[in-house]
Amino acid sequence: MKSSRSLTSIAAIVAVATLISKIFGLVRSGVIAAAFGVEGAADAYNYAYVIPGFLLVLLGGINGSFHSAIVSVLTKRAKTEVAPLVETITTLVGGVLLFITIALIIFASNCIDLVAPGLTPQLREIAIQQLQVMAPIAVFAGLIGIGFGTLNASEQYWLPSISPLFSSLTVVVGLGILALYLGSKITLPEYALLGGLVLAGATLAGAILQWLVQIIAQWRAGMGSLRLRFDWRLPGVTDIIKLMVPATLTSGISHINIYTDLFFASYIPQAAAALSYAGLLAQTPRGILTSMILVPLLPEFSRLAAPSNWQDLKARIRQSLILTALTMLPLSALMITLAMPIVRVVYERQAFDKQASELVASVLIAYGIGNFFAVTRDVLVRVAYALGDGQAPFKISALNIILNIILDYFLVKALGAPGLVLASCGVNISAICMLVFRLNRQLNGLHWQSWCTPILSITGSSFVAGLACWSTLWFFQKLWETEGFLLQLLELSLSGLICLGVFAIVIKQLKLPEVDLLVARLQRR
Repeated sequence: MKSSRSLTSIAAIVAVATLISKIFGLVRSGVIAAAFGVEGAADAYNYAYVIPGFLLVLLGGINGSFHSAIVSVLTKRAKTEVAPLVETITTLVGGVLLFITIALIIFASNCIDLVAPGLTPQLREIAIQQLQVMAPIAVFAGLIGIGFGTLNASEQYWLPSISPLFSSLTVVVGLGILALYLGSKITLPEYALLGGLVLAGATLAGAILQWLVQIIAQWRAGMGSLRLRFDWRLPGVTDIIKLMVPATLTSGISHINIYTDLFFASYIPQAAAALSYAGLLAQTPRGILTSMILVPLLPEFSRLAAPSNWQDLKARIRQSLILTALTMLPLSALMITLAMPIVRVVYERQAFDKQASELVASVLIAYGIGNFFAVTRDVLVRVAYALGDGQAPFKISALNIILNIILDYFLVKALGAPGLVLASCGVNISAICMLVFRLNRQLNGLHWQSWCTPILSITGSSFVAGLACWSTLWFFQKLWETEGFLLQLLELSLSGLICLGVFAIVIKQLKLPEVDLLVARLQRR
């Protein structure tokens, strides 16, 4: 099964679909915020969703372990071999995940106590029941991941990439029905359990719907149906398992830091909800920008992995890191200076009040500080994989778990919820240092000055742009001295435009070739 599409066209399809899905994800988060704020059902939900959400990302996500393994094997096989192979893997994976689902239902209370030992009795009870409702997501996470891989192998990219919006839609519809039923009483403490169960049930329904739209397309393409098949000796089954199991373990290590953060967050009221709301605001533009800018570059790392091409590889690494700086550092300037108006415009309504905005904005500032380091780490990890070095990222992730625990302990005491995000930032910086040190040895030296000088210049440009942004926001707030959604939106828009305009003017003076490349790619997209 050979691909007839260019990498550029595939990247464009994925980027547009990702944009639409993330916009709907933002709407979903806004609806949850309006219904529950940062308390009660929303706070409990973020602890109950840890394991189901982890499985959705790990098993059911694009570029997740199941997706990667399925694509790697199916693209090398004739279409006639695909359906029996997919049905066999689906049967095997579904059976294993069914046992995990049953275990989650039975041991839900133990799981919540492990993830969030600091919850109040009321929040603990809500979280336990929410986890029991969402436990079947474990099965559908695996099936969704298999569907992603199968459809991509048959050159269907739009539906898998956009399918997460169905999950967001079900949550919006479910909470809309609840709001019509309860009216203003939805925020009362006595209805917290009912609201939490509706939220959990809508999340499960969303996962089911996401799987259903995939299985229909998969069936029509002749890539497998709902048939149970137990032909374990079928060629290709062993190949998929050999790729799937180690990839799942490696990816799982990196998610342990999420458990660590939520463990400490459980002792801080409303912290989990604040992390969720701020995280979505930070990751939405970051995900869109990195998919548009970096995706076309990443396959180049594998193409240049041979020692004879290492000089070109070093040039591509430099290009990727400077593009990362050109996108992430001005984005950080925007997030840090405009955190409060961003949060107020997106979330502040109904149960989400100004106090909640202040909490989420403080966390968003911390995410802004760590943007560049998070994406830089991802780029360097992909370089390591391209060089066939899968052990280094695994060992570094495992080692940094200890660092994350230490940083969480001290930074939470000093800074509260934002300290959890800054701890992750510290972990990413540690990983970057280790990866650069290893790459420096593997590639017989790196051109440090050609990397560091432009990145430091871009950092300075972003600082100047951020200062102009903050000054503009301060001027408008003093000028109008009133509040309201439209004024907040106007302040946010004008300040953001000033920030980007100043950054563009300053960065143009640096005459970096990557600036022209960035402009060209944005224009193409």
